Amino acid sequence: MMATPEQDLISPLIDVLCLNRYYGWYLNHGDIEGARVGLRKELKEWQEKYPDKPIIMTEYGADTLPGYHSNWDVPYTEEYQERFHQMSHEVFDELENFVGEHVWNFADFETNSYALIRIQGNHKGLFTRDRNPKSIVKLFRNRWNAIPDYNYKK
Repeated sequence: MMATPEQDLISPLIDVLCLNRYYGWYLNHGDIEGARVGLRKELKEWQEKYPDKPIIMTEYGADTLPGYHSNWDVPYTEEYQERFHQMSHEVFDELENFVGEHVWNFADFETNSYALIRIQGNHKGLFTRDRNPKSIVKLFRNRWNAIPDYNYKK
């Protein structure tokens, strides 16, 4: 996340810009609108700097604990995970050069690092560790089913 358009030194050498970004999680934690502003700003800077290079988001996600709910933007809730991804997708779809995304992660998994952000593993999955779907699965199913034919942005 530290390789910004201003600081990155290898982007002139590559054909496809692959980014791991967590606006709304590691940056702007709990602030969906602030995350929207930051993500949009950075992606537009990449697109302006390299108008002919495709951009792929190779990691993005927000932890959630199944069954944890709130009406507000409370991190770790299923609703926050949905709002995080919905915001990310809206920003992705604004950019003509944006051609792909890979959510982090398919399913929750155990980690060997322990910290405030790693309670019993990484919980950014669309599914739990035992492969039960979280509510976010519906958002992704609808998104993927709505994608038109390949090269639809051209």
